[in-house]
Amino acid sequence: MSRSYKKIKIRGITTATSEKKDKRAANRKLRRIIKQKNILEETVLPKLREISNVWAFDKDGKIYDAEMIEKELRK
Repeated sequence: MSRSYKKIKIRGITTATSEKKDKRAANRKLRRIIKQKNILEETVLPKLREISNVWAFDKDGKIYDAEMIEKELRK
């Protein structure tokens, strides 16, 4: 993928590089709750947004940065 690069100059607001660990923790928590509800045979299952708080994740959204250089656009 030597010719792969970002087409739009968007980056995360903070210095965190990824939200991967936050997303993994949220999905593990959701799966654990769903397994427990399946054992109890409950029909109403929670949604991911009800379980996790996306505002508590490492990155705090994204921002358009018109001053990004070519090196920052490479994947």
